[in-house]
Amino acid sequence: MVEIVVSSPAEQEYAEALTWYAQRSPRVAQRFDDDFDQSLRLIAATPERFAKCDARHRFFLMRHFPYQIIYRNDATYLTVVAVAHTSREPEYWQGR
Repeated sequence: MVEIVVSSPAEQEYAEALTWYAQRSPRVAQRFDDDFDQSLRLIAATPERFAKCDARHRFFLMRHFPYQIIYRNDATYLTVVAVAHTSREPEYWQGR
C-alpha cells in the first residue's frame, strides 16, 4: 500500500465536514469518519483504479456521503488535495 499525505486544505475541508455532521448527529459523524478512512484505504491499495479529473489528479466518490476525495500520485506517496462536496463549485481545488 502507498502512503497517503493529506494536504492542509484537504484536512480543513474534512474537519469542516466532520464538524457539520457532528453538530447534527454523533452517529452520522462517526459513519462519515469511517467512510473517509475506508475510502483512503481503497485509494492506497489501488490508486490507479479510479477516474482521472485531469492529467495529474484522480477522484474517489465516498460511498455513503456526497463527497469526493481528489488526489494525485507524487511518485512515492499520494497527496489528497481536496475533500470536496459534490455540489460545490467543480474544480475549485485546481492549483493546489
